[in-house]
Amino acid sequence: MGRWALDVAFVWKAVLTLGLVLLYYCFSIGITFYNKWLTKSFHFPLFMTMLHLAVIFLFSALSRALVQCSSHRARVVLSWTDYLRRVAPTALATALDVGLSNWSFLYITVSLYTMTKSSAVLFILIFSLIFKLEELRAALVLVVLLIAGGLFMFTYKSTQFNVEGFALVLGASFIGGIRWTLTQMLLQKAELGLQNPIDTMFHLQPLMFLGLFPLFAIFEGLHLSTSEKIFRFQDTGLLLRVLGSLFLGGILAFGLGFSEFLLVSRTSSLTLSIAGIFKEVCTLLLAAHLLGDQISLLNWLGFALCLSGISLHVALKALHSRGDAGPKPSKGLGSHPDLELLLRSGQPEEDDNEEEEAYFVAQGQQ
Repeated sequence: MGRWALDVAFVWKAVLTLGLVLLYYCFSIGITFYNKWLTKSFHFPLFMTMLHLAVIFLFSALSRALVQCSSHRARVVLSWTDYLRRVAPTALATALDVGLSNWSFLYITVSLYTMTKSSAVLFILIFSLIFKLEELRAALVLVVLLIAGGLFMFTYKSTQFNVEGFALVLGASFIGGIRWTLTQMLLQKAELGLQNPIDTMFHLQPLMFLGLFPLFAIFEGLHLSTSEKIFRFQDTGLLLRVLGSLFLGGILAFGLGFSEFLLVSRTSSLTLSIAGIFKEVCTLLLAAHLLGDQISLLNWLGFALCLSGISLHVALKALHSRGDAGPKPSKGLGSHPDLELLLRSGQPEEDDNEEEEAYFVAQGQQ
């Protein structure tokens, strides 16, 4: 009887993990193809991003209110001093990362975007070394060389290469390294109380909106104000379809963050990292099949080399966490007093740093 109960529990956990991974895939891959689809007809990616930020803020505020009503526990609200001094740098870097990434879809294919964005892990490692969140080791040098070499091979003699789009997404990856390093430092400041990603999203979105607004005003403001799709619309049906499409992107963006949170809290950040690696493969295969992206054998070899570097980094993190594992209680990203009210689950016992660092490795793959 006991053996049967264990087997059932194992099967249930496997099915649950698979379901959460598939949910994460739907939102992550879905928003990538959504952005490419929308920018083909709506050439205002910065405005699109700002609307997404507003939707994410709305849903995160709603989530906080629901949890507060259920738990009767006040949610964290930062003072203006902490908000501007500690959150603003992270918000600005995040806004530029997301904005430039979406902007690049005007020029490049999904496959080139996916491959170049994977190099964010490279920049995360570099800035982790600069901010002393990582120690320089020979294995990390190998990881850097594998990812950089893979990126070079994927872009070398690419038939669908666009310099402007590549520069935008590479710049986004560079800023993404700063973004996730600052985010890790922000979440590690326990006194701020922003360990819950819902609270983090709630506090980041307004400053991200303001940080992205100057770029929008300079590059898109005048064109958007004279566009018949928004402000000078003549067809109400067309306006509602455009706004509905933009709102859908905001839902996908919030769903992506929340599905990552669910996956981490019900399994581990290592699961999210490994799932992120296979997600890249699925994205490239879908891009080649659905959008006709041309990927040569050399490009595939470069992609495999880059993924091997990311996989090595994930494996090193797993081994390092096992070596440092101790009896201390977990305080990972998903371990909070109100989490059961939100997710009906507990957090697996894992090392604090491994939970957070693996989470940021997975985020760098977005």
